[in-house]
Amino acid sequence: MPDLLEVLAEPHRRRILDVLRLGEASVGALVEEVGVSQPLVSKHLRVLREAGLVAVRVDGQRRLYRLRPEPLVELDAWLEPYRQLWNNSLDRLEAHLTEGENE
Repeated sequence: MPDLLEVLAEPHRRRILDVLRLGEASVGALVEEVGVSQPLVSKHLRVLREAGLVAVRVDGQRRLYRLRPEPLVELDAWLEPYRQLWNNSLDRLEAHLTEGENE
């Protein structure tokens, strides 16, 4: 899991994933959307591909990239206990604040 978190820590990679969430995109389209150079987008796509977060298919001269949600599902499952901890803390805060209003 830490490797995936390291990959996702980079803001341009997260932006690329945000764009791919909407559907397949070419490198050129990603360059326009993310606003960085083609070599930098290609570098980030390689890292994302190696992490299993994106898949690529060849369409003539173009390479089209798409999001692979499976690693994110695994990350979500790993985060669930922490989310539950946070929700429990918020529930206790709400109970405390409500108790103060009733006094």
